[in-house]
Formats: sequence, structure tokens, C-alpha cells
Amino acid sequence: MRVCIHRGTQEVGGTCIEIESAGKRIILDIGLPLEAEDSVISLPHVKGFRKHEPSLLAVVISHPHQDHYGLAKYLLPDTLMIMGAAAERILKAASSFTPAGVAFQQVRHLEHRFPLSVGPFTLTPFMNDHSAYDAYSLLVEADGQRIFYSGDLRGHGRKARIFQQLLKNPPTDIDVLLMEGTTIGRVSVAKQFPTEQELEACFLEQMRQAPGLLLAWISAQNIDRLVTIFKACKKSGRQLVIDMYTAEILRVTGNPKLPQADWEGIKVFLPQSQKRQIIKAQLFNLAERYKAARIYPEQLAEQASRSVMLFRPSMSRDLEKAGCLKGAHVIYSLWPGYLKRKEQQPFLEWLVNHHIPLTQCHTSGHASLLDLQAFAQAINPKMLVPIHSFETKRFREFFERVERKEDGQWWEVG
Repeated sequence: MRVCIHRGTQEVGGTCIEIESAGKRIILDIGLPLEAEDSVISLPHVKGFRKHEPSLLAVVISHPHQDHYGLAKYLLPDTLMIMGAAAERILKAASSFTPAGVAFQQVRHLEHRFPLSVGPFTLTPFMNDHSAYDAYSLLVEADGQRIFYSGDLRGHGRKARIFQQLLKNPPTDIDVLLMEGTTIGRVSVAKQFPTEQELEACFLEQMRQAPGLLLAWISAQNIDRLVTIFKACKKSGRQLVIDMYTAEILRVTGNPKLPQADWEGIKVFLPQSQKRQIIKAQLFNLAERYKAARIYPEQLAEQASRSVMLFRPSMSRDLEKAGCLKGAHVIYSLWPGYLKRKEQQPFLEWLVNHHIPLTQCHTSGHASLLDLQAFAQAINPKMLVPIHSFETKRFREFFERVERKEDGQWWEVG
């Protein structure tokens, strides 16, 4: 096999890896770089991305995060895509609400530890503990060689058990491990991240202290965090108010164990921005689906002190008009770095103007260094290639048999 990492050897996000065997090729992920706008980022120069090329067999999406699928909407429509079934449904549902969503014409699905044949390649997915739902690592086999692509993973989420299973029963005889290292350089070497169970206690404390509406700013696709907040709501006696986009994402997971709009203690709010999208796309059946669970602005004001509401800054005007901000409190549960960006300054000023305090209550969607070391030791590759990190030059400090590659560089396995 030959490999070219088009993006990812020196940055977090934007991942795109091309693998070739017997004149046929597959792509692992086609992500939008974290710091980029998709309007100014072009597709990597891969044969088959812009014009049909029969040697390109498929593009594999490891999980539904934009930095791994964000440029897929620019591919030729009939490109064969391979991803988890729930991941496909999530991306399709998101396409009704956000420009980032995308629907595909040809899709094959990944299933945990079930091999999938694509030309000369055999792909075996391994489900990951990650902040994205339906996320996988991938074993790629061809020419008697074995590459293991970590995707994005962690060991402290609500699927920590599946990470431990991977450590106990890993794929063997791995020639190359393509391993993410998002947290390297971001946090101290010895730091272990809070578990989702520990976050639940953090949310519960804030719910009990806040005199008014508690606004939880999280990603609608961070299913683990939604479960964490719902569990805390149940303990605090507060109801959880989700927006219609979030309700639809939860529904299409197909997992009846996850919180759903028709559960007791859950209400659905329709912000004006989503209402306009529904009218524009004539998605009236979708709106009808959540009619029984709806909560309206006047009800939100009346029930503010016993509600927790999933929140994004785009909903600020909705809340102002509802008159429900007296005693409100924001819990920020995303990567702290986002708050430091210039585009968040208007939101921070909005908080000050409305006398709304902000508390951070978060844990990483990526593995700590200690978990990465345990993972690399379990896989025990002949060669470890760092990806998905701004600090790939530091991998040799922490791991054995590291060989750094450059973006756009073709290299042979073995």
C-alpha cells in the first residue's frame, strides 16, 4: 500500500488521507480545517474529486464532525461514501437546518468489527468513544499489510467501556498506526479529563444554584453531553428544553435509549432562525412531528426558573423577546478556545449587558495523553504516524517508533 496524507500532519482537523493499492484508491475523511471557512478552502488535489476517475473507489467518513466530513458536499454527487448508518442520518437531518449538513446518493455503512470489502481493500471499523455519535477507528488491509487509523477517540466518555475493549482486544500485526493527538500541547502531560459522570455533578450544582433559566451552550451533536444534561435535569427537577434541530438529531440516531422529544421532562422550542429554515424548505411534516412537545415564548418565560435550555448565541434575540432572562445563567460546554475568538466578542458583550454570568463545565472529546499512550501500546504498530495535531513534532517525546510525514507526501507502507 501507498499513503498520502493530504491534510492533517500539522493541524487539528481538515483530515484527508489517500490510500492506494493495485491501482485503486480510497480516501479516509474529507474534513474542513478548524480554522478555515469552506468558502475559501478547496478540495485536496485527489483524482476523482473533480472529474470521474474509476480508480477512486470510495470516501470513508470516520464520524460526523465537520473537520472530518466538511468538504464532502463538494464531491461528485455519485461518489461512493462509507460511514456509520446513524452518521448518515445525522448528516442528512442536519442538512435541513445548517449549511454544514449533507445528503449522499450512494452510501455503504460501517458496523462495529464487521469487515467490509472495497476493491482490493478490506475495511474493519471499530466503534470509538468520542463526542461525535457513531464514530469509528478503521483497520485498512491490502497487499498483506495493515494500517490502523485512529479517527478521533477518547477513554473518558459515556462509551469508555468500548475504549477499554479496544485496549484489551486490539487489531494485531499493525504496520502503520495513523494516530490523532489533538490534546498534545493543549493540556499538561499528566492531566486526565473529567468524565461525563463528573460533568453531570457540575451541571447539577449549577441547576440548583441558578435562580432563573439555565442556558447550556453545547453542540447539538454531542449526544454524550445531551445525556449528561438530561440526567442532571432529572435530579434537579428541571425540565430540558431543546430546539427542533436537536430534537431531530436525537430522533435520527435511531437509539430509543437516548432522550427524545416525547419523553416526560423534555420540551421543544423553535427559534426564529429554525422556523425560517423550515418554512423555506417546506418541512412542515417535521414541525408537526414535535407539535405535542412544543413550548412557546410565553410559556418559556413562565417556566424559566425550572428549565434548562440548550442554547446558541443565535437564539439571543428569541430569549430577549420571550422576556425570560431575569436570573439567567449560561453554562458553556464547548472547547474553551472558541470563546477567545474575535467573533464571540458580541456575545460576551451581550452577557454583560444582560447581567448573565457564564460558567464553564466541559470535558474534551479527545483522549488524554495517558489514554493515547495506552492506545498506542495496545496497537503496538511497527510505525506510528502522527496526525490531527498541531504538535506532531512532540510525538517522539511520548511514543515509540514515531515517523512524521508531510502533507502531500506519498510513502510506502512497510
